[in-house]
Amino acid sequence: MTAPDRLIPLPAGRLLSIWRDVAEKEENEAVRGLLCNARVLAESCFLGEKRMFDGPEAVLEAMTVGEMETLLQRLAGKEPSLPDGANPNFDPARFRAMRRERA
Repeated sequence: MTAPDRLIPLPAGRLLSIWRDVAEKEENEAVRGLLCNARVLAESCFLGEKRMFDGPEAVLEAMTVGEMETLLQRLAGKEPSLPDGANPNFDPARFRAMRRERA
């Protein structure tokens, strides 16, 4: 999956609207969460000035649940949690800075 250039957080009112719309159509809590997250990412992920995904279905086709979780954590302003077995001393901010310097 190509990473988005920009993540634009949605206003709280829009998040509530997405949740209400999905909750109205889906009873299963796990499916409802997945569909809500896909809609949020479809509206928040950009490549240049264009949305990266045409809709939530495109998000679900292109991304794993782990990739979705990582982007959602970034949207919430948190550093993504490390997977099991990952180096806890790894500094992702320093790594990104070093990558930018090499580019």
